[in-house]
Amino acid sequence: MSGGPQEQVWLAGVEIILDSGFKTYWRTPGDSGLPPRFDWSGSTNVATVEVKWPAPSRHDDATGVSYIYHDAVILPVVVTPVDRTKPVTLELSIDYGVCKDICIPAHADLVRSLDQDSVQRAALQKAIDHQPRPQPLDAPGEISILSVEPVAADKPSLKVRVRAPAGSAPDLFAEGPNNWYFSTSTIDAEGAFIVSIEEKPKEAADVVPLRLTLSTGEQAVETDVKLDGNGTPR
Repeated sequence: MSGGPQEQVWLAGVEIILDSGFKTYWRTPGDSGLPPRFDWSGSTNVATVEVKWPAPSRHDDATGVSYIYHDAVILPVVVTPVDRTKPVTLELSIDYGVCKDICIPAHADLVRSLDQDSVQRAALQKAIDHQPRPQPLDAPGEISILSVEPVAADKPSLKVRVRAPAGSAPDLFAEGPNNWYFSTSTIDAEGAFIVSIEEKPKEAADVVPLRLTLSTGEQAVETDVKLDGNGTPR
């Protein structure tokens, strides 16, 4: 879909519509699943393409915990043209998973010229408005990641305290660099999650970025923290 120009960039979107009972995956799929893979190399007059990701839902089943979208999702795309005065055409080759009882690899080849004005702008803007907001640790507001502390457990683990509106059912999603794998509990009665380090490189960097996404379904925030090579907050 095309959302038209916005200052020096163009807005576009990838919409995935799913049949009832089916799901597809977030950029970090969890214990299993196929995250979408994008190839924009056939595009015309495009310098960069940045895909934005709405917060997913947590899904528990016999295969473990996965981070998913169901029904339909719009992934906003921010396109920087090479030449702002010339037309922009996106050409996308996408591979993604569509799953119900089993997971089926799916593929699509799409071409879309970006229009100056588009009736799709409203739907695209709604998806953009629901993106997780970047914010620091312990930021004010009704939804916030308050603290990250080490906790004694069978494996290296972190206790993540959060603030969320009363009556909501927040989920937390943890992402690290390549070859770091995390699992996240559901929230406890004290308003905290346990993030466990399931795997990490034997020789890890001295500073390891960890991105935490907190979602209530209606709102979402992203907070970046740093760990040392052992997985302890710095």
